[in-house]
Amino acid sequence: MTPNPARRSERSRIAILAAALELVREVGYGKLTVEAIAARAGVGKQTIYRWWPSKAAVIFDAFLQHNQTPAAGEVVLPDTGDFAADMRLVLHATVAEFNDPTFASAYRALNTDVQDDPELAEQMLARVLKPTLEAVGERFRAAQRAGQIAGGVDLEVAVEALFGPIYYRWLLRTAPLTTGYADAVLEQLLRGWQAYRP
Repeated sequence: MTPNPARRSERSRIAILAAALELVREVGYGKLTVEAIAARAGVGKQTIYRWWPSKAAVIFDAFLQHNQTPAAGEVVLPDTGDFAADMRLVLHATVAEFNDPTFASAYRALNTDVQDDPELAEQMLARVLKPTLEAVGERFRAAQRAGQIAGGVDLEVAVEALFGPIYYRWLLRTAPLTTGYADAVLEQLLRGWQAYRP
């Protein structure tokens, strides 16, 4: 019986993505090579280049697979009617994700490459950031309609104000990223959003 080439290809693809995540965590993005990924996955380098144009593209697909990144419209946030409690849950999940070593090493690698790769930056925005930002924006609009955020607050700025400090602390490693820090950011911002007068 001849082995199914599609099944063999899928096994190779999964092995490559797993190897990429393992290696970026072990050696860091700067020292990661396509050759090392191929050796770890047990495939030829040409197999990787047949499917991906660069190591960044491999890491991006590995990141998406590892995180089971949902498509636009598929991100669902809690909506219990208590905006503060819902956002606390979202921020705690974000902190846990950023503190996960596999997530963190791949995401840091991608943040490096998007600076010089407009196509990767566009894909990252479309497939990773936008779906979440749209869902969070909708939750903010619901809170504003319910009077939990003042009417004059610019919600696009508010969303970025909420996640910006979390991302900044994680990316630059200025201090440990904790749920306590996330709670403090949320509490301070909520005071301003609720009291805002244009």
